[in-house]
Formats: sequence, structure tokens, C-alpha cells
Amino acid sequence: MKKSLLAFAPAAAIGLAALAMPGTASAADGSSFQANLQPLNHAAASGSLMLQLNGSQATVTEDVSGLAASFGGKPYPHVQHIHIGGMGQCPTTAADANNDGVISTTEGGAAYGGIGATLSTSGDTSPAAGTTLTVAPSGASYHYSRTFTLDAKTLAAVQSGNAVIVVHGLDPATLSKTAQGEKSDLVPSLPLAATSPALCGTLVASQMSAMPGGAADTGGGSTAGLQHEGVIGAGTGLVALGAAAGALALRRRTATNR
Repeated sequence: MKKSLLAFAPAAAIGLAALAMPGTASAADGSSFQANLQPLNHAAASGSLMLQLNGSQATVTEDVSGLAASFGGKPYPHVQHIHIGGMGQCPTTAADANNDGVISTTEGGAAYGGIGATLSTSGDTSPAAGTTLTVAPSGASYHYSRTFTLDAKTLAAVQSGNAVIVVHGLDPATLSKTAQGEKSDLVPSLPLAATSPALCGTLVASQMSAMPGGAADTGGGSTAGLQHEGVIGAGTGLVALGAAAGALALRRRTATNR
């Protein structure tokens, strides 16, 4: 008899039951996820990111501060991604295989995997846009907000807890002399700092429905990790960044020696 009554209970009663247990629905649906972004590689930055799912549609809002600010008088572009396919975590200093004091993108790959989606400000959000500087958030601090479609692999990674947010781009002057003289592990024409991770955070299920305070819309884009194809596509923009990075590091070393 009880089973029969439940089968014919009105929808309103079911809704009231859900309201009686706040947070239960969002936890079961797994529709909201958040990442606490922590610094890597001597970066002095921090940030937080919220991802809300509606089917395969992801709405991402993010607040970041303390990143490398500029090169050559222009805002420093920070490519950022949802990484998937690794261990679902951020790398530790043990990942620094060559002991240069920097966890390069490939050294950290075992922990966070390759690019699943690019958090660009507009246009493409696939792995191919992973190093497109013109659509990367820029400057020391920024607010990011965009809605875009996740592919099946990235959606599954987010829902299973295997997705990691990585923000790239270091101030070369904060690195050791050895690391300052090294080239990017992805694009030899660039300095190591240009493509190395600065912030990292694992996406975990959240009871929050929105990030506190909200975020300004910066447009969108998507990519799939710093794969070699995406980096090669970066081309001229990253080369210019590399030249500016070297100049900045030289100016800081000169000032220090005075």
C-alpha cells in the first residue's frame, strides 16, 4: 500500500521533500564543481574557479590574482585549461625530474593529464586553442566567465573527479638561473617560463550554485591541454612573449646587481 501511494504522489510533494534536504539534489546531480587554485613553480598567485553543468554545457567563473603581470609593457597572457586523463591531481615537487626547480608542463602531465578544454575568452575551446595567446586571459589579476560545450571525454572527467584546472605562464625572473636559461619543453623557441604551470587545482563536487561575488564576462574558448599540436599552433605570439620574457629577466637581474 505504501508503495502504491508513493507511485501516485503529486509532483508538488516530491518537490517539498527535496526542499527539506538542502544540498542533496546538487550533490546527487554533481552539477556544480569548484577548484581552489594553488601556486606552482614559485608563483605567488591564487584563485578560485566554479564550474556548473547543464547537460554538456559548462558555465565557468573564475577569479585569479598575483600572476605575472606583463612583458614589454603589455599584459601577460595566461593560457589556461581543464586537464584530463592523468591522476586527477596537481603535481608535487617530486615531478621536477631534471631538478631545475621548475615543474614543466610535460613533467606535470602524469599528475593532471592533457588538455580537455581550453578556458579561452572567445572562440575555440578545444585543445587546438591551448596556446592561442590572443584569447587567453591576461595580466596579474582577472575575472573570467564563459559558457561552452564540453566534449564527452572532458564531461566524464569532470563528473568523475579526474579534471584539473591549470593556469600557465611564469615570471622568468623568479626562476633559478638554470631554469631561466632553459627552453620550453613544448616549443624550443620559447623560454621555459612561457609554458610552465603557475596555478593548479583539482575540480571537486561543490554544494555551491555560484561563485561568491560573481565574475565579469570575459568571453570564451576551449582547448584540450598543452598538447604539442596546440603549442605549435601558438606561433608568432608565443615567440614574441619569449623575447619579452628574456628582456624582463635581464632587466631584473641587472637591477639586482646594482
